[in-house]
Amino acid sequence: MSIRRIDVGARMSDIVIHNNTVYLAGQVGAPGASVTEQTKAVLASVDALLAKAGSDKTKILQAIIWLADMNTFAEMNAVWDEWVPAGNTPARATGEAKLATPDYKVEVIVTAAI
Repeated sequence: MSIRRIDVGARMSDIVIHNNTVYLAGQVGAPGASVTEQTKAVLASVDALLAKAGSDKTKILQAIIWLADMNTFAEMNAVWDEWVPAGNTPARATGEAKLATPDYKVEVIVTAAI
């Protein structure tokens, strides 16, 4: 079985494809922006990366969402609910974590099918 990596960096690849499954690196928005703005940016990045891999958001299998503060859960969900395709919602988990810097409020990790 082959492994295909797209946008390979020294530390990580943005996309890894194996066995018709797409794994995206964690996506974050602009540091310091609001949860709403960061979530919109993150989901736009997910759309672009999935397209580059030959997939789309209707094929997302799982999403893991990290919030710097669970008090922003409803704010993030307002953006998510507008973006996620009805009838194609993935398995999802959301938790609170200290992210790479305090300026990041949302990080999303996605696994999808091709």
